[in-house]
Amino acid sequence: MLFFFLAYCGTMAFLLTKTSLASHFRSQSQVDPSSPSRRGFHIEPGTREKALLAEDPSLRRFRSHKKGVARIKKIGDVLTIVVVAGCCYEIYVKATMREEARQAKAASEST
Repeated sequence: MLFFFLAYCGTMAFLLTKTSLASHFRSQSQVDPSSPSRRGFHIEPGTREKALLAEDPSLRRFRSHKKGVARIKKIGDVLTIVVVAGCCYEIYVKATMREEARQAKAASEST
């Protein structure tokens, strides 16, 4: 009986939070478009900011290349799969050897 009461309370709390969230989003979407936004206006970057954001040719050799990064990631994924497969194979071999030893021991004891 306690379980059903707790389940009911949990369901009601979930529904209340969902409806309050939905009403919050509805009230946020009905903001007056003539009022300025809370983030403020977009300001165009100045000459100093543009100079800082410009590409520097001397730093080009330190930039990471997406194709190289993707290739290294694929190699890492393949190596991970190979290592996991090797570990699984080793576990399988040890388990079968142990089972064979157990069967051989049981056969030698019974004769």
